[in-house]
Amino acid sequence: MFDHLSGKLQEAFAKLKKKGKLTEADIKTAGREIRLALLEADVNYRVVKDFVDKLSARALGDEVMKSLTPSQQYIKIVRDEMTAILSGQDNKLKLNTQGLTVILMAGIQGSGKTTTAAKLAQLLKKQNKKVLLAACDTYRPAAVTQLQTLGKQIDIPVFYIPEKPETIAAEALLQAKKEHKDILIIDTAGRMSIDEVMMSEIKQIASAVDPHEILLCIDAMTGQDALNTANAFDEALRLTGIVMTKLDSDTRGGAALSVTHVTQKPIKFCGVGEKISDFEEFHAERLVGRILGMGDILGLIEKAEIAYDQQSALELSQKLAKNAFTLEDFLEQMEQMQQMGGLEEVLKMLPAGKQLKGMKINEKDLLHQRAIIQSMTKKERINPALLNASRRRRIAQGSGTQVSDVNRLINGYEQSKKLMKQFSGKAGKRGKMNFPFM
Repeated sequence: MFDHLSGKLQEAFAKLKKKGKLTEADIKTAGREIRLALLEADVNYRVVKDFVDKLSARALGDEVMKSLTPSQQYIKIVRDEMTAILSGQDNKLKLNTQGLTVILMAGIQGSGKTTTAAKLAQLLKKQNKKVLLAACDTYRPAAVTQLQTLGKQIDIPVFYIPEKPETIAAEALLQAKKEHKDILIIDTAGRMSIDEVMMSEIKQIASAVDPHEILLCIDAMTGQDALNTANAFDEALRLTGIVMTKLDSDTRGGAALSVTHVTQKPIKFCGVGEKISDFEEFHAERLVGRILGMGDILGLIEKAEIAYDQQSALELSQKLAKNAFTLEDFLEQMEQMQQMGGLEEVLKMLPAGKQLKGMKINEKDLLHQRAIIQSMTKKERINPALLNASRRRRIAQGSGTQVSDVNRLINGYEQSKKLMKQFSGKAGKRGKMNFPFM
């Protein structure tokens, strides 16, 4: 996600950090590099121009030029201005406190709208909301079946009758009220923004249910085409927000950075993977932190809170404090980390993650690591400092691996230990218990 843009921006920042004092020429050069990086990421030209103009105006003032740490101050301005672009007006879901909340999902074909409807339903269910899904896509083959299948996976009912989409939506509204549901999510057919007949139909659906939220699903890989789509749907429906899908893909980031600035509609949610659980509320400042290489510690803490129970996390924190973190603990953490998306995903959320880029852990790796650790004696697991060359050869032979595999495991253990202490400290400052991440 945004790897190319992130790399280009960090290259520009690295040049600034080498200078003790920034001149006007330095700032203009950095501005040109940032402009090129954004254009290469397929960000809309108007957005890039506005962004760089604001950046230059602030950077050439006393805020940077007279700062004791000019490069850091410049990077802070980039972060602030990029966060302002992505923040929008209000990215919180508007819930009807007096009764049923109706959410209408819209989007073009292939934007991931049906899956997103199910993902949003599960997210709201976790917030103790009673949800009903309505299948109003009567055109795409198996669309209704797809939503019904997803509904079964997350144990949320799906309403459908063989009628016109606007009739299905109206009847679903009555059913949701009858069953005292909190949320009704209506999935509609994917349509091209230039298809007047289909756009007319979704307006009829909206008129039939008077939704509190109209969310447009936009594929993060569509680039500047997303602007035309968003503008067309907004003109027809008066959108209340955007859902960015496929943010985990190898996207250049143009759509996310352009849509909110041009349409003034906030991104409210984002899809970050193929699993139903890979869906989260959108936080502009966290995404910007990851783009600029500053990490997303708060997001990582939230993932850890889901993956770890309080007691085991507390016990591990105490072991770290006493320097009693063993190889057995390390293996347990690696297995738990798979629940958080794997090591690569975790590293993206750490400020120091780039230093360890390329480290991957899969099921096969875990099997090898388990075999290596089980080939050690109890003393060796507790005190890896005992593992000299001869012991490592014995362990490799006993586990059916190579000495290089044993060495890699030990190095990973030592690196993890250091990073876990760093992470635990940041989690504690947040006022919560110290959650591990490995």
